Amino acid sequence: MKRIIAIVFLLTSVSTAYCQNSKIEKSIIKSVDKNNQTYVQLLKDIVNTNSGTMNFDGVREVGVKLKPEFETLGLEVRWESGEAFNRAGHLVAVNHGSVGPKMLLIGHLDTVFEPDSPFQSYEMLNDSLIRGPGVIDMKGGDVIILAALRALKEAGVLDQMQIEVVLTGDEEKSGSPLNLSKQAIIEASARADIALAFENADGDPATIVVTRRGSAGWKLDVKGNAAHSSQIFTEKVGVGAVYETSRILTEFYKQLSNEENLTFNPGVILGGTAVSYDKNKNGGTASGKSNVVAQQTIVNGDIRAVSLEQLAKAKQIMTQIANENMLGTSAELTFKPGGYPPLTETAGNHKLLGYYSQVSKDLGYGPVVPVHPRKAGAADVSFTNGLVDMAIDGLGLSGTDDHTIKETGNLNYLPIQTKRAAVLMYRIAYGKL
Repeated sequence: MKRIIAIVFLLTSVSTAYCQNSKIEKSIIKSVDKNNQTYVQLLKDIVNTNSGTMNFDGVREVGVKLKPEFETLGLEVRWESGEAFNRAGHLVAVNHGSVGPKMLLIGHLDTVFEPDSPFQSYEMLNDSLIRGPGVIDMKGGDVIILAALRALKEAGVLDQMQIEVVLTGDEEKSGSPLNLSKQAIIEASARADIALAFENADGDPATIVVTRRGSAGWKLDVKGNAAHSSQIFTEKVGVGAVYETSRILTEFYKQLSNEENLTFNPGVILGGTAVSYDKNKNGGTASGKSNVVAQQTIVNGDIRAVSLEQLAKAKQIMTQIANENMLGTSAELTFKPGGYPPLTETAGNHKLLGYYSQVSKDLGYGPVVPVHPRKAGAADVSFTNGLVDMAIDGLGLSGTDDHTIKETGNLNYLPIQTKRAAVLMYRIAYGKL
């Protein structure tokens, strides 16, 4: 562990009732309450600004609206162009302090709702529930970052803290090549000691993400011998591509489906005499006749694992299955380069969760427990894996149905999540844990 972290966390004997006695923490809480409506309005404004990943102008516009918010707090802000990886780009803000560990705060500007989506603006369902595109995934989290930093500023402690904020513009649909798309996150992680990410976890504010499964793509290309169906199963013709594909997928299920927290999904299958697949459209065409043995099958899928070791084991087993071909067939299984790495569950992540849970209890909001890995999909925080000593995700706005036209956030949790994050960052920076 980095030396500075070791020094800070020697101070864990400080009373857990510190919040009740701390003038600074009381000032942080007061600031959050005072400014809450300002940040509710900011959230509504950026939710109404379409920033589907491929709407580059919209993503940049959200960045333009947030940039002065960071500058007002004294952070140095820059826009990093995404031209090299065919995306809008990223917003990066840095606070050049000298006290405590270096913290990386992670969010994203883009949503899954492109300009042609029917879901374009927010709607208040009642006095606290807001439905809108990206309200929890994750514009609510971006606003919480700003509100927390403002509370720290008004409490007089922000200027000394070492904080870097990276709001990416392509979390929902990463640019290519991935190493350039995620360069801002990776480089910031290399500079940081601790990563705090502001996705919405599983929608339950009593949970935090300490591990995320990685995501990678795979493609299975199976070949058989085209012939009249009356000759199938003969030594000359064999079983055909479709039967062989069925065998391979069935064996994937038999041998790997009981592996804890591992999933693998064949999302698209095309088979027949002639097959054409367009990766840009995630689909294609297949033609054939019931009296002709299938000559080719293409399967496109993904695989999700909680660790690099689990992923490597699964790939090895899947490859072995694909190579044990039935009569008259061949198969090629390839794993796509890139993909999201897993956020590996570590003792450091759990320790950070413990600090966050203690903050939550001190504020009167109760304990916080880990999210089950099956409920935590791939996210930008995973690119901090192995580069920071501690990382957690899920500090954003709570709600339901993200990635759907029912996406809804609970505004009652905006000040709660902001107070938790701000007090946690203060305690980390000043050794008050």
